[in-house]
Amino acid sequence: MSNNRNARFNGEGYYDPTAFEAICRTSRDERKRKDKPKREPPRVYIASPYKGDTETNVQNALRYCRFAVEQGYFPLAPHCYLPRFMDDDNPSERELALSFGLRLLNSCKELWVFGERISEGMRREIAEARKLGIHIRHFVNKCEEAFPCVSYQ
Repeated sequence: MSNNRNARFNGEGYYDPTAFEAICRTSRDERKRKDKPKREPPRVYIASPYKGDTETNVQNALRYCRFAVEQGYFPLAPHCYLPRFMDDDNPSERELALSFGLRLLNSCKELWVFGERISEGMRREIAEARKLGIHIRHFVNKCEEAFPCVSYQ
């Protein structure tokens, strides 16, 4: 099978359409896999309280991220990592961190709001999502979706 003209014949020179078809099909399948872009999971922004009991709140946010992954999404939760190198008690750094989060929100398909309490930072994220036309979903205890979606006024 060194050249295409003899590809339908086996090494001994006998006509072998089965092997030829298998090789052609394999080549076609490989080209399709290379050409077809892989579907990336949609990004979702995770909004949940941070202030207060920050250790528990970060653990909750990580649990919410895990839930999003299990649902087939790519979660973004800036409050899980920005406070590791930015001071939330410093007003200018807090404002900068919130602006970073809002920029990340802009790249997301949905905003997922978790918990019963809506913090001031979460209100800003919700307002920005509305302004951008991003779909908002609200989840309560044990990651159960709330229907109808609650009012955030």
